[in-house]
Amino acid sequence: MRLIIGIDWSDQAFAAISQVFHLYHPTDVTLVHGVNLGFFEQPIVAQAGNLQGYDDFRNAMVDAGHQLLERAVAMIPPDIKTVRKLNEVGNPAQVILDSADTVSADLIAMGARGRSRVAEAVLGSVSHRVLSHATRTTLIVKGPARPIKRVLVAVEGRDDADRIIQWLTRHQFAAPVEICVLNVVVPVGLDSPYDALGAKTWWEGAETYAEEFVKETAARLLDSRYTVSTKVAVGDPAALIEELAQPMDLVVAASHGRTGIARFLMGSVSHAVVHHVSCPVLVIR
Repeated sequence: MRLIIGIDWSDQAFAAISQVFHLYHPTDVTLVHGVNLGFFEQPIVAQAGNLQGYDDFRNAMVDAGHQLLERAVAMIPPDIKTVRKLNEVGNPAQVILDSADTVSADLIAMGARGRSRVAEAVLGSVSHRVLSHATRTTLIVKGPARPIKRVLVAVEGRDDADRIIQWLTRHQFAAPVEICVLNVVVPVGLDSPYDALGAKTWWEGAETYAEEFVKETAARLLDSRYTVSTKVAVGDPAALIEELAQPMDLVVAASHGRTGIARFLMGSVSHAVVHHVSCPVLVIR
């Protein structure tokens, strides 16, 4: 597995380093730090800043990045064959995304500081931007690193299930885990005394389909390292995943790849889950 880990000075970033090695045994690791110079990244501002010690400021920030990466390297297990360090001036999220493309990473891992969705929309967030624009599977870690024993796998449809199964089969966890495959059926209005469209019949069929779907998905995941159970719930997907994730060590969900106005209008379950659950979230691409 080729792994990119986004690094900054936050506790969550260092937790992400530890967490990823609870999950996997990667062979190739690239530690990435984007040196954010703020307004001084703008050429005109930088030129003006040269008169007031801009070079000293830039060099100090770059040196701090090197020190950060050395601290991160010390956390990498000694049996990892390839470890790279990248300390580059630029937008941190873009540096991470570009690095992932350069090394053809299988996984991007990073910590998140737990801002609300409103705060992220106003202030921005490196993890939010990476999650929004990444084309690769992404692990978001919000709290302390933990052993992974119980995993909630949320599947919406067959495309989700296929991508998740492919990932979990190709990149098995470092230790055996218990997996619960969850499908949430979104309710429709069934309280009308008139059933001209056969809504109740459709609803019964939807629940039956969901039960068959999770059992089929679970059967495809059966493995010597996976103990698999299933659950069908009715309600709001993000809220139910948040509730059912409380005793879990990891949530796995697939991203539908919505961007821009489509995400704003239709929402994104995987993004909502990342914001609200306390355990790590693995978003499959």
